[in-house]
Amino acid sequence: MTETLQLRERLNSVRAGINAAAAAAGRDSSSITLVVVTKFHPAPLVRELHDLGVRDFGENRHQEAQAKSTALSDLDLTWHFVGQLQSKKARQAAAYARVIHSLDRNSVIDALSSDERHTDVFVQVNLAEGTGRGGVAEADVETIADRILSTPGLNLLGVMAVAPLGETPRRAFARLRAASERVIRIAPKARFISAGMSGDYPEAILEGATHLRIGSAITGNRQPDG
Repeated sequence: MTETLQLRERLNSVRAGINAAAAAAGRDSSSITLVVVTKFHPAPLVRELHDLGVRDFGENRHQEAQAKSTALSDLDLTWHFVGQLQSKKARQAAAYARVIHSLDRNSVIDALSSDERHTDVFVQVNLAEGTGRGGVAEADVETIADRILSTPGLNLLGVMAVAPLGETPRRAFARLRAASERVIRIAPKARFISAGMSGDYPEAILEGATHLRIGSAITGNRQPDG
């Protein structure tokens, strides 16, 4: 089987999984955005996925994302930045990323302030506090959301998180859903939830995820150079 056929099969398998999980949750799968995470994979793979109907792509390293967005500028793609973002790189990332999933610090929020550009953003919530992972504490979600709401050029979509090790994904995503409900009270349009990766996206869908960040289940494994 050729690599292209394998890629198509993996993509179709994930799409079928999304449809099944959405049906189990009583949801319409068309309300769920599949973001294919292509970190460590070359630009030609993104072109192949585009040919298969994918339009949303996620990257977590600025230099790699910037290079790919330039190489693929002829395609109609929506780039999602899903990794930790440094304030000094924030404006550069916003030049190609329409959506940033990982806002968790005032310095980055302030760096993204703009009267000319609009960027869709998520607040990243740390569901594994004390681990050194990115994200704000659950108790601080509204504070960061308020900061985003008062910052020119930012459109708050909702909340994002990664399910921590040592806790069942469904339980973790239920906590994220609770954080989402608190944000919606102060920002009714911020109803989106970015959650779910290759190993746990069905559980995320059951807890209301609207944006899935799925990599290896579709792209296959690739080791970073060096």
